[in-house]
Amino acid sequence: MRDEARGPQPGKIRIFHLSDIHFGLEDPAALEWARQCIVNEVPHAVVVTGDLTMRARHREYIAAIEWINALDAPVTVNIGNHDMPYFNLVERFVAPYRRYRAIHAMLETEIDLPGVAIVPLKSAARAQWRLNWSKGWITRSALDETLERIDALPQGTQIIVSVHHPLVETGTKGTALTRGGARALEELARRKVLAVLSGHVHDPFDLIEETAVGPVRMIGAGTLSRRLRSTPPSFNEIAIADGTITVEARNLSHVATPDMQIDDVPENALPPRNADEPVSAVATIPIVDPPVH
Repeated sequence: MRDEARGPQPGKIRIFHLSDIHFGLEDPAALEWARQCIVNEVPHAVVVTGDLTMRARHREYIAAIEWINALDAPVTVNIGNHDMPYFNLVERFVAPYRRYRAIHAMLETEIDLPGVAIVPLKSAARAQWRLNWSKGWITRSALDETLERIDALPQGTQIIVSVHHPLVETGTKGTALTRGGARALEELARRKVLAVLSGHVHDPFDLIEETAVGPVRMIGAGTLSRRLRSTPPSFNEIAIADGTITVEARNLSHVATPDMQIDDVPENALPPRNADEPVSAVATIPIVDPPVH
């Protein structure tokens, strides 16, 4: 039975992994539930793997920052593709993170815990040489910055990497999910990274991806917004103890974790929509997204 009032336990690191909150289309009940879980259970850290907003509007940032600042825990926030200015192209290219200034100290910041480090990796781009800018791109400079942080850590540190986009798809169809993702995953495998946390697809997953130099665990969080896909609103509880990592996809509908997790990452990094793809066990998923105002 879960002890809802428990705090950090000796020898165990507990991380709450949230993603795709999408203020502007957020789910207030899910957000309040997640906030209460953080208050009652006192995780060592909270990782938000991007898409705090829906359209990067000022009012969405204000709401997101107010919610983030109220969390009584160390927080690191990745930039998501929805967090880039949509309507102001000058700002997008010149100062894309200006609206984050109130939580600048949390923005893609490394968190160092006893024996564990959470290291960010940037995957959202201001522009790309393709029409769909929502997809991920791990640039050489972004990867180098993350690898330098990892290489500077004390020997024996267990490393968690946080990024918005899943680095690769795991199915056999389609092209690469994130440009530079396979290269990044191989470099992370070379450094024996414990897991890569991501979001973007709005359904949780927990997969082992093989690379030329060894396996890497890929863990994805669901959404706390009304932009539901295959599963109800959720976040991941991640526990690390004795070099072992366990994941529980927690949700208000009490769907079992194996039923919450998708089997692979969709080829275009968007939640599945085809008729032959999985549907919610609770049959509450809308056919189309609710309108954004």
